[in-house]
Amino acid sequence: MAVTETNPTALALLILRNLVAPALIYADKSLVTLGQKYKLLEFIRYLFITGFLFFLRLLPSLLTCFNPITDHNHLLKSPKNDNHAALTLRGGDSGIARALLQILSLINDIPVSSRKYEVVRSLAEKLIEENQSGDIEALRLVNRTSLSAAFERTLRQLEAAMMELGYEPEENWQVRNQLNRVLRVVRSVKYGTLGALGGRTRDGMEQLEEKLAAELLWLSQKLAACGCGEEAVLRWASASNLAWFALSAEPRLQGSLLKISAFLFKQAKEWEVEEIEGDKKQQQRQINKKMLMAWLPLLCKACNGTDLPVLTTLEKAELEKILEELIGSLEHEEDQEQVLSLWLQHFTTSTSSDWPNLRPSFDHWCTAARKLLILQ
Repeated sequence: MAVTETNPTALALLILRNLVAPALIYADKSLVTLGQKYKLLEFIRYLFITGFLFFLRLLPSLLTCFNPITDHNHLLKSPKNDNHAALTLRGGDSGIARALLQILSLINDIPVSSRKYEVVRSLAEKLIEENQSGDIEALRLVNRTSLSAAFERTLRQLEAAMMELGYEPEENWQVRNQLNRVLRVVRSVKYGTLGALGGRTRDGMEQLEEKLAAELLWLSQKLAACGCGEEAVLRWASASNLAWFALSAEPRLQGSLLKISAFLFKQAKEWEVEEIEGDKKQQQRQINKKMLMAWLPLLCKACNGTDLPVLTTLEKAELEKILEELIGSLEHEEDQEQVLSLWLQHFTTSTSSDWPNLRPSFDHWCTAARKLLILQ
């Protein structure tokens, strides 16, 4: 999948993929040949690759400085927020908002194995429920902005962790195969060294990814319970980088990301039912399209799980129906064609799953396309 966002993270990934990676492959070829003759050049090659990996590790943090997740303009993209900008800004600067943001940040940072994790998480639950229980709009907006910021922060942390581990979709292996061989050796040395020093190992990073994915699902559920599930839908629809990495993630992580996608597709459908007019309706359709384009490939690949199906038969049938309705809600025939073409490609090439079966949507689109051709 192509990276379509215009934010700094997406632009940096685009440059890395299209410019830096090919240059690194070319440079590595030359250094490998010369390194066989000169030990100094072999050492320079090692430093070169290690430096590149160190840069990749720092990149998400550097980009966050230029595009902070707590930027209020970014948090006010939802149609429901247009009439509450002043209240949102006031709530975001309050002591109760800062306390909730700190607690939600600590949830990311504290290991699940620590007894303090449950203490902090229960504290967050209590604070969110108390803010939501009254009829005070300012407190509800504190929940909305704080949870939305926490969701964005967790999303970026997960994306950075997956990038550090070198995930990439299978269809790009031909382009990066030589680079991967080099990076795989360096990663094995790096994680082995970190493990010996008490730092992060690859297993530890994979456990961190699963933890962050579980927290994303929790935050999605909290946002929905607070009546603002569309905040998570907006960000999940824009997470095409994460969806791209997810195609080659470990099965357990794929299953966790699939659960989040299933939950947020349901939220998107509930959002679709709401009374929205004019430009906001069109905006909603475009968000639905982005979400379908980003996460349909993962749905086609990851529903089986390792030990048992990620979704039950009933859940899969329900989600199929939701996907059909979301595709049907797209106003333009070209939008439906793009989504269904993407689905058909991944559905037919997946060797691990025969779901979701969107043939009814495809048949409906074919009928509409024929009628449109006849009218023309």
